Amino acid sequence: MLNKIKKVLSSVALIKQIAVGLVIGILIAVFTPTVIPVVKIFGDLFVKALKGVAPVLVFFLVMNAMAQKKEGTNANMKPIIILYVIGTFCASLVGVALSFLFPTVLHLQVAADAKLAPPSGIVEVLHNVILSVVDNPVNALLTANYIGILAWAIIAGLALKSYANGTTKSVLDDIARAITQVVTWVIHFAPLGIMGLVADSVGTAGVDALLGYAKLLAVLIGAYILVAFVMNPIIVFLNVHHNPYPLVWTTIRESGVYAFFTRSSAANIPVNLTLCKRLGLNPDTFTISIPLGATINMAGASITISVLALAAANTLGIVVDLPTALLLCLISTVGACGASGVAGGSLLLIPVACASFGISNDIAMQVVGVGFIISVLEDACETALNSSSDVLFTAVAEFSERRKNGTFDPKDMVPHN
Repeated sequence: MLNKIKKVLSSVALIKQIAVGLVIGILIAVFTPTVIPVVKIFGDLFVKALKGVAPVLVFFLVMNAMAQKKEGTNANMKPIIILYVIGTFCASLVGVALSFLFPTVLHLQVAADAKLAPPSGIVEVLHNVILSVVDNPVNALLTANYIGILAWAIIAGLALKSYANGTTKSVLDDIARAITQVVTWVIHFAPLGIMGLVADSVGTAGVDALLGYAKLLAVLIGAYILVAFVMNPIIVFLNVHHNPYPLVWTTIRESGVYAFFTRSSAANIPVNLTLCKRLGLNPDTFTISIPLGATINMAGASITISVLALAAANTLGIVVDLPTALLLCLISTVGACGASGVAGGSLLLIPVACASFGISNDIAMQVVGVGFIISVLEDACETALNSSSDVLFTAVAEFSERRKNGTFDPKDMVPHN
């Protein structure tokens, strides 16, 4: 019986199974809300499992990639990082432009949460990022500090490359493959996990609260959509000189959908690594660029920071000129790179942007409170954009290099099964 079920499930694409889970989750939330606490367990387990395995996966994959790396193998990260920064900055420009076209005003009656401790400025953000590099490796794994994990994995991998014998490298490769297999098992539980997450979200979203901020949500989501379906495709086209939408749709469908419901770029790392493998990308590159992207490639976060900061300025009657708006884009870009890859990670960077307008921390924290009210939908869309862009720009950098070498085939933009 179990074999038959397994055979049937294996014959149906995972994305279709997820779609079924999504529909079932909505039906449960609408017609049998008493069941929500039960199915919610599946969602919590799925996200917890992804978050649990992701740091270990990244550590061993990167360490193995560095240890096994042959001389002359190309794993140039510079083009990817440039794309990450350009994408994040352009996204903040889109957010600022929409905020000027459709100015929003907030109702700042939300009490500031004394437990929240935002950074005092960009210098502190950069300081924290730099210190993350030299974090204790065990603590980095326990706290999912991916900058620290990457740093230690690269260092350990380079040491093993120089001093480990063939047997040690073979064992390390086996461990990396085994952890990858564990991730594959976890991902196959996605339909049940998505069902639980959707049922819980729809059942407890607080629609009445969201309606009060409909215009703000419309501006934010409009900016996310413009970046995902207009700005990012333009960046792809300028690099590969081919129709960008097959790749754009692939990354949104097979990465963005997961990220929308997990609301965590960090939890989506295993999904993105699997997609990169199916796209035939260089593992020496994507095993580093994907976890790095989950930390610094935050186009959605830069939109959130800039739009909410301008909403606060509009509420207080502060006139923002063009030079100040451009400064806000720079601050949002740098701040977004320091946002954590967890749900709501970008919101605590809003006071940094508000400070550029001279807005006090007390008022800025009320804006953060507004952000948490709308975060059910806003953070899901933001994370979907962030995470799907990680794969998109990693692929674009490699496809661009292949085009220059005359080895690029447009069919490569569609993943292999």
